Amino acid sequence: MAEGLPCLGAGCEPAALGCCTDDSISAASTSDVQDRLSALELRVQQQEDEITVLKAALADVLRRLAISEDHVASVRKSTPSKGQPSLREAISMSCITNGSTGSRKTSHSSSVSVARKETLSSAAKSGTEKKKEKPPGQKEKKEESHSNDQSPQTQASPSPQPSSQPLQTHRQTQESKSSAPAKSVKKSLTAEKPHSAWESSDDSRNKLLRVASTSKLIAKVAKNADKHKDVIVSQAKMSTREKNSQEGEYIKMFMRGRPITMFIPSDVENYDDIRTELPPEKLKLEWVYGYRGRDCRANVYLLPTGEIVYFIASVVVLFNYEERTQRHYLGHTDCVKCLAVHPDKIRIATGQLAGVDKDGRPLQPHVRVWDSVSLVTLQVIGLGTFERGVGCLDFSKADSGTHLCVIDDSNEHMLTVWDWQRKSKIAEIKTTNEVVLAVEFHPTDANTIITCGKSHIFFWTWSGNSLSRKQGIFGKYEKPKFVQCLAFLGNGDVLTGDSGGIILIWGKTTVESTPGKGPKGVYQISRQIKAHDGSVFTLCQMRNGMLLTGGGKDRKIILWDHDLNPEREIEVPDQYGTIRAVAEGKADQFLVGTSRNFVLRGTFNDGFLVEVQGHTDELWGLASHPFKDLFLTCAQDRQVCMWNSVDHTLEWTRLLDEPGHCADFHPSGAVVAIGTHSGRWFVLDAETRDLVSIHTDGNEQLSVMRYSVDGTLLAVGSHDNFIYLYVVTENGRKYSRYGKCTGHSSYITHLDWSPDNKYIMSNSGDYEILYWDIPSGCKLIRNRSDCKDIDWTTYTCVLGFQVFGVWPEGSDGTDINALVRSRNRKVIAVADDFCKVHLFQYPCSKPKAPSHKYSAHSSHVTNVSFTHSDCHLISTGGKDMSIIQWKLVEKVTLPQNDVVVDISATKVPIPASDNAAQSPAPLPQPFNDMNQTESVTGSSPASLESNLEQSAEASEEQSEEQSEGSSLDPTEPGYEEPSNEMSEERSESTITEEQQDNSPVS
Repeated sequence: MAEGLPCLGAGCEPAALGCCTDDSISAASTSDVQDRLSALELRVQQQEDEITVLKAALADVLRRLAISEDHVASVRKSTPSKGQPSLREAISMSCITNGSTGSRKTSHSSSVSVARKETLSSAAKSGTEKKKEKPPGQKEKKEESHSNDQSPQTQASPSPQPSSQPLQTHRQTQESKSSAPAKSVKKSLTAEKPHSAWESSDDSRNKLLRVASTSKLIAKVAKNADKHKDVIVSQAKMSTREKNSQEGEYIKMFMRGRPITMFIPSDVENYDDIRTELPPEKLKLEWVYGYRGRDCRANVYLLPTGEIVYFIASVVVLFNYEERTQRHYLGHTDCVKCLAVHPDKIRIATGQLAGVDKDGRPLQPHVRVWDSVSLVTLQVIGLGTFERGVGCLDFSKADSGTHLCVIDDSNEHMLTVWDWQRKSKIAEIKTTNEVVLAVEFHPTDANTIITCGKSHIFFWTWSGNSLSRKQGIFGKYEKPKFVQCLAFLGNGDVLTGDSGGIILIWGKTTVESTPGKGPKGVYQISRQIKAHDGSVFTLCQMRNGMLLTGGGKDRKIILWDHDLNPEREIEVPDQYGTIRAVAEGKADQFLVGTSRNFVLRGTFNDGFLVEVQGHTDELWGLASHPFKDLFLTCAQDRQVCMWNSVDHTLEWTRLLDEPGHCADFHPSGAVVAIGTHSGRWFVLDAETRDLVSIHTDGNEQLSVMRYSVDGTLLAVGSHDNFIYLYVVTENGRKYSRYGKCTGHSSYITHLDWSPDNKYIMSNSGDYEILYWDIPSGCKLIRNRSDCKDIDWTTYTCVLGFQVFGVWPEGSDGTDINALVRSRNRKVIAVADDFCKVHLFQYPCSKPKAPSHKYSAHSSHVTNVSFTHSDCHLISTGGKDMSIIQWKLVEKVTLPQNDVVVDISATKVPIPASDNAAQSPAPLPQPFNDMNQTESVTGSSPASLESNLEQSAEASEEQSEEQSEGSSLDPTEPGYEEPSNEMSEERSESTITEEQQDNSPVS
């Protein structure tokens, strides 16, 4: 670094140096200069590193030029009449394919060997890009044509390509690697001046060093670093050296620089003939288990339709508890955080947090206003306005809900007022740096907005585009740490509940103000009521004018009469947690949302019924019953839950001593094994939930439990890099240690059994695929090609020949959390790190395979599992704590006109049968249909095309106007068009997160 500093002074801009010598420099500018110096030092270091790379590349250039000079001379002697063209052909072929000139005329994509792939994927990335920056002229033109020839292979580097010949020896491979940086130089220079190759190489070195400016070099370093993260796949026969131990063709995939070898099964006669298409099956969101109450408030309401509206993950759920049905609004792209109901009780506004898509692009926080009957998005508000997220919001009441006020989660907690139907922002102002918990319009005074939160309550007067603030004065009353909630009496007085358990009544008085400005209303405390032990967390004004309050610490719900005297009270049982939301229900019922993610329905006379429940912490463990419509989940909250997928109810729950992380049912269905974070694992009776046995393997997290097909063996994968084997007897009730598989260099992630119980395939955290011979003492199988034809009982390993096509381009190896093959072996479901569930065709043995992609989770999807009949898929969310049940459907039938519509044909190439299913018949709009699952837009193919264009624009610009243009049509819930990675640029413009604008209905 010290050697780089003299360069710093010489290269520093005059303005910067002048700033450094100014004695009157301010503290802020000093900080700027220091930051700039640090940045420049970093750039110098990067430049030095890049120069080292260039020196090595140039040394290779000179060496390769020397080697090729004799080759050039011999070519010229053998074909004197052809002259320059054949010379250029010979040199370019020797550089790229290491002598394999015979395949030059065939398609590049059908004859790429491993050596050639490695050449293009490693050295070419650091060498050729720099050569492209040569001065304009004939050489530049030739190099551009050369790079165009090369670009198909370079862009297709993650794709496996068949090899038409054996792999070259190791020495030749290394030579081909080193040849890559020189190939464009050799092509242009030696083709024109074959007798002065050394001279030309010196010229090229000087030119190259001249044009390599610091900024461009650093940009290339970053670009190359990104490129090296790509999943690079190649296919070839074994090299001569490797044939001694292993035979057969294989696919080699590179992930974060590590080679992953997968042998091609014997029944694959020609790898080129494999076609990976979209599966005919699709997913339809059927049920969402869980509710977000732990860190939210005032987010449970009863609608006139008889449905309870609440949210979890990115889904807003409308649950009819009498008919046991759910509908879902799926317009959001990340966690929904708040909810407000319009005075007409039909329109709903929901606000979401900021997020990031899989490419790192920000998903902007915004508010969506939608119709709860048709589930049509009416307006998208605030794209580009809100920061971090939407904290709270409210519709105006005095003017029939024309306006909407929103508080965002920025440091200043900006208050904005919107004419939401016109999508125009009317007023904006900073509120406070303290936490803001609630905002509400006054029900009778249209110009008054009230906000409250940490140590404050503000009364805002809204006039035109201005907002003026008056702080609530507590005077002789104790100032609370938090003002938690707001409500209004019939006479216009304001009620607040605070963290001290106090209800305060604020009345408006008229006092004299500055002369000429007239009287001004000021809110003052007129009465104080001690309501709860602990905080008053929520206030609910009832239709009859009475008041419900919900306490935090005391978990009490109290009914207050018109004079605010307590009339009735009831305590929420401790197992449900503290109260987060209270809403009026039918007749004398009320709804309660709790901190342990329960939604309760109750009365003062009859107590509570549980309507919704779920986990309260990160969720990883999932297992489906082998022959019943049941599935089990376990999470960090130590809860183990058995769910019924038909009734959508909880069968039973049990609290473990420690967090559960993985689970599997014994094939008899009698017991279930659950692995925890400490190395202990429990066996529970699946009927009675009684504890059958406890065992311990190591002291690290257990990541996978897997019974063999006949239930006689159990494999336990641990984070201590071992797989523990147990013999199972007495129908899963007795376990004795059989052995231990030792050989992985990282923690076990997934494993599967062979049908004969003899072999196990396992994956690890460093992308190994290993095979184990269990009867021979759990030995590692060295010759992995022996296992290439095993038809595994289950397929949950995320790495393997049959499934490697599910990996996205540029993956770092952690992008896929779980994978499962359906029992009928037709499809693969994938849980990824970007909140998506994918459905691929099985087998999936070509890279960048197309998939159906679905959104509903707002956190990494941790696990997926098909039910025993393959009728449903269950997916679990991590931080969003949600469990989502999807129904598998073959096609989409719309009852309105009995046509089958497959919109995917307009975006991504799909099978002809799907193309034939597309119908241009107009569709009624809006519609409210629980059975629709494919993206459908109204009116005509023309409007469909327009809508798709708008959706594509929205993905690139993330602009408010474009989102509006694509948000007014109801379509399939959470479905995003098939992501055919084989045509990446094309699909990027059409398959986007903004598809959510077109898919709010379930």
